[in-house]
Amino acid sequence: MMVRFLRSGKWELIGMFVLASAVSLVLAGAAWIGLAKETGQTEVRLWAASVFLLVSAAFGYWAAQRIGRRIDTLHLSLKQAANGNYGVRIMENGHNSFVEVYREFNELAEQMEDKMKWLQMKGEEYVMTESASNEAAVLEERKRLARDLHDTVSQQLFAIHMCASSLPKLQQVDRERADSVLDQLVQMSNLAQKQMRNFIAQLRPMELEGRTLYEALDKWFPDYCRQNNLQGELEWRLKDRLSEAKEHQLFLIAQEAMANIVKHARASGCTLTLSENERQVVMILQDDGEGFKADEVKRDSYGLSTMQERAQKLGGSAEIWSKPGGGTRVKVTIPKMLRGEREG
Repeated sequence: MMVRFLRSGKWELIGMFVLASAVSLVLAGAAWIGLAKETGQTEVRLWAASVFLLVSAAFGYWAAQRIGRRIDTLHLSLKQAANGNYGVRIMENGHNSFVEVYREFNELAEQMEDKMKWLQMKGEEYVMTESASNEAAVLEERKRLARDLHDTVSQQLFAIHMCASSLPKLQQVDRERADSVLDQLVQMSNLAQKQMRNFIAQLRPMELEGRTLYEALDKWFPDYCRQNNLQGELEWRLKDRLSEAKEHQLFLIAQEAMANIVKHARASGCTLTLSENERQVVMILQDDGEGFKADEVKRDSYGLSTMQERAQKLGGSAEIWSKPGGGTRVKVTIPKMLRGEREG
């Protein structure tokens, strides 16, 4: 790209220099001739030199502005592409030395956009395949839990029922034996309760199943905040529904980020915001906790690597900012590359 610019741009610069020199010499010569009869030779030389320098400086300023505007256009487009706007294009009007550079940039941006669309499509397929695999694993786990419940808790409850049924008659016949059965009932009920707690701890709620992302967050987020004594605020600014894979990943990232707040932040409140622009979906979670210094706390301890991995599967990114006493801010961006998620 730069080689072509240098090859074509050097002739434009040489042409400007020659033109500036020619105009400067002509005006300087005219000043010399016009003032030669009225003033001394020294003053004529000074005037001619001044005219030459002023005209050269004016041409130099004009040339610098002209080239600077083209470089600024290229720099702005590069910055937009670096920020995820792969749909940016530069108009190739005119016959200046930057046309070839602009054309190569447009071709590069188009290639990047096509590749990002392909990567995101494959990423979404992977996410959904992984989700289906997880659902199959969950189904198998539910079958195992059903067997375990039948073999443990169900039998314990049956034994408790049998003992409790015989207890009134046993109290009338043998009081001491009845007290022993009552102790067994207490022990069996404690064991059954402990086993149930273990089974419940193994279960994971499927909050997103059968719901949109908004419906899931609207139900889960306030409940989670209430259970953990947090003042939570959900700000929803998305107009259209996202693809299933994006909703799935964003929900898991939100759960991970909220868990980090409860474990690390010592916060009293937090705000979860989901918004969008023409090219990106943005999720921001801000808490009012104690924060941390980047060089004192490992970023992995805040689960950033997990959130980054989930976002990167769809071509996005996750970033975290924090400072002592200033809370923590997690920002997740995912590009909208697939049809139906953005205009144009």
